[in-house]
Amino acid sequence: MSATNSTTKRGWPATDDAIDAGAVLGALDDDACRAILEATSEESLTATELSEQCDIPMSTAYRKVEKLTEAELVEERVRINTSGKHATEYRKSFDDVHVSIDGGEIEIEMTKPDAETDASANYAVADD
Repeated sequence: MSATNSTTKRGWPATDDAIDAGAVLGALDDDACRAILEATSEESLTATELSEQCDIPMSTAYRKVEKLTEAELVEERVRINTSGKHATEYRKSFDDVHVSIDGGEIEIEMTKPDAETDASANYAVADD
């Protein structure tokens, strides 16, 4: 149940990688995962921040960001504080996800933000 979406029917920019439709649909069907996607749509957050903002236990936050990362719905990067401490932070990695069924096959089209934005950097510097 996976699909490659190098071109989209709608003419939108899309990823060139095969997307695991089962992983994407499973993550989108999970309440905690949806809460994390909503929380990370505007800013990158650490697991601690996600736990607090989404009102979920830390262990759940870690499990859900792993599930979302495997489904390619969130990206992780390192936040480096000016004191030298670092933490992993997570951000929603897509603009749109479209699901269709073509010939009995589930297809996922995922549009990603432009790679040239600051949000796509592998690290961020933050004040303590």
